[in-house]
Amino acid sequence: MAKIEVNKKDSKVVIRVAGQFDYQCHREFRDAYRYEPESAIYEIDLHRTEMLDSAALGMLLLLRDHAGREKSNITIKGSSPNIKRIFQIASFDKLFKVI
Repeated sequence: MAKIEVNKKDSKVVIRVAGQFDYQCHREFRDAYRYEPESAIYEIDLHRTEMLDSAALGMLLLLRDHAGREKSNITIKGSSPNIKRIFQIASFDKLFKVI
């Protein structure tokens, strides 16, 4: 089960996911950005994420929709090589800034 931590400062929202990023954390992940404006800057920190599944990919897409789709400002950082590979296979590196 994942642990979601959220830090907000000005217009930046940092969401840290530790453990397994899967459907079980859907509500908590959504609540992390739910009331933020479309113009917010999002950083998803996956340094402590052990794995993610297709539900996590869907949650990231929902965040992107919330944040203005093509206009969204979302950076995903700290992914393990395996998670980066999943992002590349799913073409998420074209939808998000993955560092």
